[in-house]
Amino acid sequence: MGSIRKSYPVMDMSCAACASYVEKQLKEVTGVQEVAVNFATGRVNLVYNDQQITPVQLQKVVEEAGYGLIIDEISQEEIMGQQELALQKLRTKTFLAILLAIPVAVIGMFYMNMPYANLIMWAITTVILVGLGKDFFINAWSQAKHRSANMDTLVALSTGVAYLFSLFNTLFPSYWESKAIESHVYFESVAVIIAFILLGRYLEERAKGGTTAAIRGLMGLQPKIVTKLTPTGEFVEEQIEAIVAGDQIIVKPGERIAVDGIVFSGNSYVNESMLTGEATPVEKIEGSRVYAGTINQKGSFLYRADKVGEKTVLSHIIRLVQEAQESKAPVQKIVDQVAGVFVPIVIGIALLTFVLWIILGGEYALNRGLLAMVTVLVIACPCALGLATPTAIMVGIGKGASHGILIKDAQSLELAKKISAIVLDKTGTLTEGHPEVIHEDWLDNLQLEKNRQILLALESFSEHPLAEAIVQHYEKRESYAVSNFESLTGKGISGVVEGVKYFVGNQKLLEENQIPLSSSLKERALEYADRAHTVIWFAREDSALGVLSVSDKVKSSSKEAVDSLHKQGIKVYMLTGDEELTAKAIAEEVGIEHFKAGVLPAEKEMFVRQLQVEGETVAMVGDGINDSAALARADVGIAMGSGSDIAMDVAKMTIISSDLRKIAEAIQLSKATVKTIYQNLFWAFVYNLIAIPIAAGILYPVNGFLLSPMIGSAAMAMSSVSVVINSLRLKLK
Repeated sequence: MGSIRKSYPVMDMSCAACASYVEKQLKEVTGVQEVAVNFATGRVNLVYNDQQITPVQLQKVVEEAGYGLIIDEISQEEIMGQQELALQKLRTKTFLAILLAIPVAVIGMFYMNMPYANLIMWAITTVILVGLGKDFFINAWSQAKHRSANMDTLVALSTGVAYLFSLFNTLFPSYWESKAIESHVYFESVAVIIAFILLGRYLEERAKGGTTAAIRGLMGLQPKIVTKLTPTGEFVEEQIEAIVAGDQIIVKPGERIAVDGIVFSGNSYVNESMLTGEATPVEKIEGSRVYAGTINQKGSFLYRADKVGEKTVLSHIIRLVQEAQESKAPVQKIVDQVAGVFVPIVIGIALLTFVLWIILGGEYALNRGLLAMVTVLVIACPCALGLATPTAIMVGIGKGASHGILIKDAQSLELAKKISAIVLDKTGTLTEGHPEVIHEDWLDNLQLEKNRQILLALESFSEHPLAEAIVQHYEKRESYAVSNFESLTGKGISGVVEGVKYFVGNQKLLEENQIPLSSSLKERALEYADRAHTVIWFAREDSALGVLSVSDKVKSSSKEAVDSLHKQGIKVYMLTGDEELTAKAIAEEVGIEHFKAGVLPAEKEMFVRQLQVEGETVAMVGDGINDSAALARADVGIAMGSGSDIAMDVAKMTIISSDLRKIAEAIQLSKATVKTIYQNLFWAFVYNLIAIPIAAGILYPVNGFLLSPMIGSAAMAMSSVSVVINSLRLKLK
């Protein structure tokens, strides 16, 4: 079959170092072409050759690395259900750990001299360590067997060393007393460290759940029960899974539409804001399309299902948003490299700290060195680094989806803030994309009906939007048989009817074929062009027969959209296959200074390339198959939702509502998201740069300050939570 793209949940990852290690192991597998492990979503995106590697073999590689990979088909609802159960379990463990840690901390800090104080603290701490903190040690041992280390390694080392040292001092206090040294225990540090880290992970998981709110919200839009019309004329309720294409479904006032389809009876207005971001309800009459997840207003109607399950627009959007949230921004690659070596470096710093304290620490060197080493191990946090980028990306992409802006990957979201030039296709982008014949002028009225029928016959073969307008204009007429039909890209069409060759297209087509143009028709053509109408010439091989003016109305939002882009300092260009006068009139109407007329599809891609050569970061906005090459060439391709599937597949962003104002919103969203990423990374790096030296005791020679491991564990827990909460602020913008 070849290359397969898949996304699988990865189990048991506790920090960014885990994600980095799993990614490294999978990259080394023969047949794996692309791999990206996202710690924030707990998933891996893979592109692999199924002739060289199987999912079962991939699962084995991940398991050998000490983690789990779910390769069985499992719905997003089931995954979220499992995550919710895991969160509940973590909440229970956290509550118990805090409850048990409180008496240990109180005794350790205020009642150290009470009878059996050390034994009581030992007993409670053992319950916390073995009962509630055992996963840290199990995971750390699993990593050690695979010659790796992660956040669990740091927690296990710090609490394990402190616990064993305290246990020795409890059982053999005379050893230190014989050396005239007071024997200290640190059970309270062990208990509070585990409690704080569990609390931090619980808060982190809860906050991370907020970043997937967009997916959960979209999934909740589809109703579970549908009212179906049976062949016998009865209405019965069915589970959504039982609906197939062709079923007839009734939608009552206030109900959500279950699957995509076409109205065949009744009418109403439907709120499509959850798909388009537009609050104004859309009228639905016989023949109108309706989409899963949208809300019917006051009327009732029957519609015929044509896209169900994963084929609906809503399912497509959910899949795109999920894939985008799991993708990695370019800046994440640097962070992953840091996270991959973070834990070994921290262990090295902790050991160096202990050695330096033993050498330079004086009377209580061992106690203080041990305390500093434990604090270094618990205060270091690769999680904050690992969460900085993906959480912001997830919230940003989810925010875009809720406003009718579909963003395909993190790279385009990060890149959009750099856009300096936007190239707009005219038809369907700046205009409605539904041209209509406004005027027609003919030289030979005696042959008028025949000429119209020949024109209809020729245009029936063409796939151009302007041809469709003419076909609709003349659709009730009979037409002639056409032979030798030829489509002349960027110029028009030609064909033979009753042995005579005819041409339909622009003036350039007639001039190239040396067909004489009458002065009266040329005057009319200029007049129509001045009004921003597209002029279509119809000619026989020896003379022009008539001209038609076709107008594609400019969208009401186009001028406002162009103005907002100009205010952001972005250069706006318009490309069109229309003639110069038509292009100029449209450009003036919407406020575009730079435009180019008579552009062929291949020239659009060349134009984008030229702007890139000049140093511009280019966004191309289009909706047709003829825009696909330019969309692919642009730094950020933006497709209009009303356009072709090919354009939307090629583009990195899709504006579902086809409202150009959304482009400015997408750029603003990109700027806000990238700003949040940099804030997160700054905090994560600075936190570690400041916290680790303080934990090691760098301030002790200056003012006698030595950080408690308990405070260190609290700071570590809150560093990750603060990064996620900062990302969630994007929702408020």
